[in-house]
Amino acid sequence: MNRDLQLALDLADAADAITMRWFRSSSLAVRTKEDRSPVSAADEETERMIREALQRERPADGIVGEEFGVSGEAARRWIVDPIDATKNYIRGIPVFATLIALEEDGKIVMGVVSSPAIQKRWWASKGNGAFCNGERMHVSNVDAIERAYLSYDSVSSFDPYGTTHSFIVLAGRCARTRAFGDFWSHMLVAEGAVDIAIEPEVAPWDMAPVQIIVEEAGGRFTDVAGHTHYNLGSGVSTNGRLHDAVLEALR
Repeated sequence: MNRDLQLALDLADAADAITMRWFRSSSLAVRTKEDRSPVSAADEETERMIREALQRERPADGIVGEEFGVSGEAARRWIVDPIDATKNYIRGIPVFATLIALEEDGKIVMGVVSSPAIQKRWWASKGNGAFCNGERMHVSNVDAIERAYLSYDSVSSFDPYGTTHSFIVLAGRCARTRAFGDFWSHMLVAEGAVDIAIEPEVAPWDMAPVQIIVEEAGGRFTDVAGHTHYNLGSGVSTNGRLHDAVLEALR
């Protein structure tokens, strides 16, 4: 295990301690940001902790975080979502996670997704495979849409892009659909439990660790147009065998 991955796992341990301390607390302060999304005191405390640790341990690296923006300009930068699925978190739904990724020269080389309330942690580093709770994982071998399991966030999220009908038709072809949403949809693809995950609107910190974990598990990650970068506003994860058919169906 390389030193950067070990650091990310240590940061995830510390983040888990903060998010679980606040989880379902009646004293958790929540406010609405300018983009109308919620942010809690736990989000901000977690990101501050990660930033302080990275500034101490990796002072030459840049940082991009959901809550406090960009710090530093470097070829290496850490990308942090302190709590993915904050809407779940503030309602007491246990499906939330801290996301940490490392980018070098524009490419993600390491990612960690830690979801303490469901006691799951996924991670990967470039060329070393993907793991869940220490066990290597791999995507499924399903090779037909009609036998595929599909997960998404919400049907209405497709409305602004005019792709709702295409998505519904695709979902109707699949063997099973569930709205697990957020990071979990993509991690289930990496585990081989789900074959397709689609999110038409995401931020870079939502997808940075997702991309390398899915790819190191043998899957494929792109945006809805088929471009292979985490920072293009959408995310499609599949087991690879189904990817081209999924993209064609969404068009």
